[in-house]
Amino acid sequence: MNNYTSVWSDLNQVEFSQGFLQAGPFRTRYLHSGTSDKPLLLLMHGTTGHAEAYVRNLAAHGEHFNTYAFDFIGHGYSTKPEHPLEISHYIDHLIAVMDALGAEKAYLSGESLGGWVAARFAQLHPDRVERAVLNTMGGTMANPQVMERLYTLSMEAADDPSWDRVRARLEWLMADPSEVTDDLIRTRQMVFQQPDWKMACKMNMALQDVDIRRRNMFSDDDLRAITPECLVLWTTKDPSGPVEEARRIADLMPNGELAVIDRAGHWPQYEQPEEFNKIHLDFLLHGHGSTTEAPR
Repeated sequence: MNNYTSVWSDLNQVEFSQGFLQAGPFRTRYLHSGTSDKPLLLLMHGTTGHAEAYVRNLAAHGEHFNTYAFDFIGHGYSTKPEHPLEISHYIDHLIAVMDALGAEKAYLSGESLGGWVAARFAQLHPDRVERAVLNTMGGTMANPQVMERLYTLSMEAADDPSWDRVRARLEWLMADPSEVTDDLIRTRQMVFQQPDWKMACKMNMALQDVDIRRRNMFSDDDLRAITPECLVLWTTKDPSGPVEEARRIADLMPNGELAVIDRAGHWPQYEQPEEFNKIHLDFLLHGHGSTTEAPR
């Protein structure tokens, strides 16, 4: 395969560490770049994801931030609670991570579920957020077809973490399926092969249940109540919803801004890392007016 990449080809020039942090009751696995004298940046993945979602972003962000990509509870190699996981549980985990790192405030960036958590945290705890990036965020739509597809692909891969089923789950994320390399499949397959994964996957699929999802979703008033500066980052090929939804979200937020990346699906930070890193860092470092939206 000519375009074959691996986690190591993404990280081989990066000063980084992998470790486990005890965040309250939660053993939390992370990838880290940067140094503790820089501002804290937390990178949060999506449903059934893990910290490797950000391997193509650690170098660029570590130059400016004390950067942690961490596995949410119920995900990756972090603690897996045996109860359905709603947004409040992820927020408790995020607070525990910040407290364990001794941080009163942080820059936040979340993809999909991570964006949902970041946005709700920014609404509830604005004094603890410097700026937030909401990357193909969840929490504003309840599309039954999208929810069913995500649930089916995820549970099939949990029931039988075969190569093809794990690949199908990853291909849902990408505009270009060739980005799903053997290494990425194997990285996620090892997560899915853990003895407690089938239980954990059911718990982190809770938000695909219509009733549970509805009580966790953002109303328009919730979005209007998010006061920190937020960049709503979307893509032209996102499988979860159209750019128009991202524009609506950004317009409702008092300090919202929109940026759109072309030729990417649900993982722009992985599919278009150079463009993502530029837009992302411009906003995190300089705030509003530093990003440019792609043509409509």
